[in-house]
Amino acid sequence: MTSEGLKKLQDELENLKTVQRKEVAEKIKVALSFGDLSENSEYDEAKNDQALLESRIAAIEAQLKNVRVLDESEMSSENVHIGSKVRIKDDQGREFSYVISGATEADPFNGKISDESPVGKSIMGLQVGETGEAILPNGTTVQYTVLEISR
Repeated sequence: MTSEGLKKLQDELENLKTVQRKEVAEKIKVALSFGDLSENSEYDEAKNDQALLESRIAAIEAQLKNVRVLDESEMSSENVHIGSKVRIKDDQGREFSYVISGATEADPFNGKISDESPVGKSIMGLQVGETGEAILPNGTTVQYTVLEISR
């Protein structure tokens, strides 16, 4: 994971623990004031929200226990790896620019693709000029040639 991704995850965890926990606790408190819990849909919804929140907190904490932050100064730009900024061309001649990230940091709409995505997998480890093949979710096979790699 990049240091930027780690910071984002830590910020989300902090928000969940401080802000959102209080909001859910308040929703539960308000729902309890409505009386009979057996027919109290507001209470059921608030408890469900609480369960989802606690599940997300647990998932992030587990992720943070096993995180490995990439040292960008040690990264090479000889081949594609997590953290690489790449410019690639498909077999139709269209060019794309991406940052290769771990699955937790992927944001395809903002140019960050996962190393586990079809395109990411196809170019991992390649050098400039080399070509990889990806099978896209629609079943199409596409060739990608690496044009440029940077940090």
